[in-house]
Amino acid sequence: MTGAPPATQDTDTDDTLRVLVISHGHPVLSLGGAEVASYNLHLGLKSAPGSQSFFLARVGDDYPRHGRSALMGVSDAEDELLYHADEYDHFLVSNRNTGDLQTDLRRFVRSLNPDVVHFHHFIGLGVEALHVVRSALPNATIIVTLHEFLAICHHHGQMVKTGTHALCRTSSPIACHGCFPDIAPGAFVRRKHFIQSMFSLADGFVTPSRFLAERYEQWGLPGDRITVIENGLNVPEKADARRLRDGTDRRSRFAFFGQMTPYKGVDILLDAVQRIPDSIWKDDASLTIFGGNLERQPEAFREKIAGLIEKTGDRVRFAGAYQNRDMPSLMRQADWVLLPSVWWENSPVIIQEAFHHGRPLICSGIGGMAEKVKDGVDGLHFLAGSPEDLADKMTEALQNKELWNSLRAGIMEPKTYRDCAGDHLNFYRSVIATRYKGGRAIPRDLQESA
Repeated sequence: MTGAPPATQDTDTDDTLRVLVISHGHPVLSLGGAEVASYNLHLGLKSAPGSQSFFLARVGDDYPRHGRSALMGVSDAEDELLYHADEYDHFLVSNRNTGDLQTDLRRFVRSLNPDVVHFHHFIGLGVEALHVVRSALPNATIIVTLHEFLAICHHHGQMVKTGTHALCRTSSPIACHGCFPDIAPGAFVRRKHFIQSMFSLADGFVTPSRFLAERYEQWGLPGDRITVIENGLNVPEKADARRLRDGTDRRSRFAFFGQMTPYKGVDILLDAVQRIPDSIWKDDASLTIFGGNLERQPEAFREKIAGLIEKTGDRVRFAGAYQNRDMPSLMRQADWVLLPSVWWENSPVIIQEAFHHGRPLICSGIGGMAEKVKDGVDGLHFLAGSPEDLADKMTEALQNKELWNSLRAGIMEPKTYRDCAGDHLNFYRSVIATRYKGGRAIPRDLQESA
């Protein structure tokens, strides 16, 4: 099946919102947090009264085009399509293949004619896609979800220094030139102006954390057009607490879930584990790392990890990559979830997953992690990048037998994908009311509304 727009669904009411969710990937083909979040929103909108949802996901060279059109079908799903885009400019967050955008994407959105076009990400598609949608549908409402600092920071949107991984608190042409000496400061000025000009075509922005919203407001987005809506989980099953053998058993099983990249702090975690004395660690304690992609990392990082693994000995087990459907069974093996990222993070899904399964977190006390995990309430913070402080917090977890129960009791159930869809529908309608009727201001934060 190629090219044709998905069949429309019958509706019962005239005020039903038709929403097109555009993602940079389909979770069936590219399993990442943002892909899952966008697809969960699509599912939530489909199940919500008063809305229809359609899903368009970008694919690249690893998924060949079916024909001349960039549009392709997804199995038997009538409300899902793929869009092939493979000429992406990482510096300008741009799509060089404007021909396909002007023909295939433009034709598709005009045929579908949604009320709301929600860009859940623009990686791979390029920010020009906003211009194409605006020109094709001048009366549609355009929403953009911001997942990281990609528009602000050329360093993979991480806002950390190249080489040292020191945290950046703001961006400037001179500072960015320091990270990328081969790119002139003027180029960073032009980059910012270009991206902001495309973003000006959007009617509203969504961020999953207040921290990210504040950074983008400092960068230049109008604060009254940004709202905070946490991504929703679509995980019905819950993992029971690990059964302890007797009264002397401890909550001593630690787990890390994620990609083994320099930004995720696996090296900090391994360093911390080998610092804990044998008298505290004992034979019952363990750290299991669920994740992969170490082989794709820079050689220096791989060598560093190899050296740390040798020091940790049998304290650490590597379980490899995992699928989201495996999460309940994996969580049953863990007491504590560790999130030692050295960049700010925004709203990593592992926080919601851990809370859904009743597992306290030990995380870096910065950015979206510090916002989502409350120190001493439902988890523990440690000084980002400090293996010494992380070792101290893990030691506290091992020695204080009451701590796990206390933190577990403080965990609040995270939003479901249906809660998330309801918040988005409220936001869509508020933006439409403001844009066309001069009504009430766009709410700053819908996170507490569900």
